[in-house]
Amino acid sequence: MRQPTDKNKYILTFLITAIIFAGMLYANNLLDEKRAQDVKGVQDQIALDLLSSETQFNLLKESSCKNLNNTVLSQEINSLARKLSYLEANDSGQPNTELVYLKKYYSLLQIKDSILMKELGEKCSNKAPISIFYFYGNKSDCSECEKMGYVLTYLREQYPDLRIYSFDTNLNLSALETLKSLYGVTPTKLPAIVYNDETHVGFKSIEELKELIPALKKFDAQKEKAARDAAKASSTKSE
Repeated sequence: MRQPTDKNKYILTFLITAIIFAGMLYANNLLDEKRAQDVKGVQDQIALDLLSSETQFNLLKESSCKNLNNTVLSQEINSLARKLSYLEANDSGQPNTELVYLKKYYSLLQIKDSILMKELGEKCSNKAPISIFYFYGNKSDCSECEKMGYVLTYLREQYPDLRIYSFDTNLNLSALETLKSLYGVTPTKLPAIVYNDETHVGFKSIEELKELIPALKKFDAQKEKAARDAAKASSTKSE
């Protein structure tokens, strides 16, 4: 008499299991579809950003020399730099997709801007800003990179005409790999600074960088002369 009941129990269990399995399969398919849409969305955004920067680059190549230090591309780079500084300062050490994406985009814009400045520099003679490349790594593979970063930040604040392009060597980016290869930058040669196509490895103090980049000393002399002239003019006026 109990056999039909057991049979019904097995059928009910099978049906419940089948429903759960079908539901999980459906949910998994929805998740896969959502992931595919997210990936496509990111790919489309990257493609659009790159097309936009290419268009900016071509437009800026035709720009006037008087706008050398204040291009739209430069403003975008500065805006991204501030956002990156905030994200890095609040980085928990866990994988951060937004931070990696911004670093890659920032690196590409910097490379484009450096090419643009070089071309405009040839066109505009002495009006081109001084440019250096700075390659850095994590604290674990570059103990002096953080200290080098502070020195370069100070110099950037003191010399508006100094353009510093900073690159995280741990990024998986083909354009950056090409740049590293051109200047012989490797994980064991950090921090690295490139000026006038020459690579200098290791920490450099402010004075060492001024020796490396004579134009900075020239700016210092101009500042000192301007200060003396201003003091002299003020003294003459008071008499």
